[in-house]
Amino acid sequence: MKSKNLTLKSLALLAICTSGTATVATAAWPEKPVRIIIPWAPGGSTDIVGRILAIELSARLKQQVIIDNRAGAGSIVGLQIATAAAPDGYTFMKTSTAYGFLIDKPKVPVDLVNSFAPVSLIGFGDSALVVHPSFPVKTVQDLINIAKKRPGEILYASSGVGGFPHMNTELFKLKTGTNLLHVPFKGGGPATADVVAGHTQMQLGSLVSMMSQIQAGRLRLVAVGGEKRSPKYPDVPTIAETVPGYSSSIWWGVFAPPKTPTDIIARMHAEIQDVIATAGFQKKLDEQGGAVVRMSSSEFGKLMVSEQNKWLDVIKAAKIRAE
Repeated sequence: MKSKNLTLKSLALLAICTSGTATVATAAWPEKPVRIIIPWAPGGSTDIVGRILAIELSARLKQQVIIDNRAGAGSIVGLQIATAAAPDGYTFMKTSTAYGFLIDKPKVPVDLVNSFAPVSLIGFGDSALVVHPSFPVKTVQDLINIAKKRPGEILYASSGVGGFPHMNTELFKLKTGTNLLHVPFKGGGPATADVVAGHTQMQLGSLVSMMSQIQAGRLRLVAVGGEKRSPKYPDVPTIAETVPGYSSSIWWGVFAPPKTPTDIIARMHAEIQDVIATAGFQKKLDEQGGAVVRMSSSEFGKLMVSEQNKWLDVIKAAKIRAE
């Protein structure tokens, strides 16, 4: 794999994407429905948070904001459709912590730094380690012990190669020296459904996408992956309490095709910031185990550089290959 960590050169390219086009008047925008492409199947946290956001944006923009799920190839299908869309302010893309596009490719076909203009971060959510209730694991140490006794036998479900659950679990494997077998699906929803059905034993995905199944008792919440315990489940330990140095949280954000006029990006950023500042939106996100984080489009772009570097290091260390 010939990819190198992103540098200041990437930040320069990012600046070109967001400021190198002429601005246009946004007084009349939008004059028709706005599409937000989500490169994952329905049911995962990116889809759940995206639909909550779309309802609020529709009311503010006085135009329907449509969620368009385009799953496939670890998000690459949807990313390529989104980056190739007309930069006219009527197509945006929402995704989350997922880096399938960095895996096992001599030339990255699309990425979140050079292929898009950053619009707005929405927030962060905890990762969560869950198991099927019949699986004899109640603590992180239980999982480590059984995985070491049965190397390569414990199946974990993910949203796809390079998706958030895949990256989380590979980081867990690195930190614990365990061998868990990857079973990829086309989205977080189908992956969670497979664990609920008992075909796979565990998932280390987003708390948002698994909250309802945890509350219904169909999944057992073993631990959360953030640096602190979740306010929603204060009695549930963090993975780091057993595995020092482990930390993984999911982010959700909105992007635009390159060369989208800067004033449209600024308007969409402002509208999203107004939505996520409301008590109603924050309550809905909190109910799902997430929290709003506000930053400028430029700061969001810099976050993407650091995030891609972090997970590229995991990909290299874990020797992750396309499946």
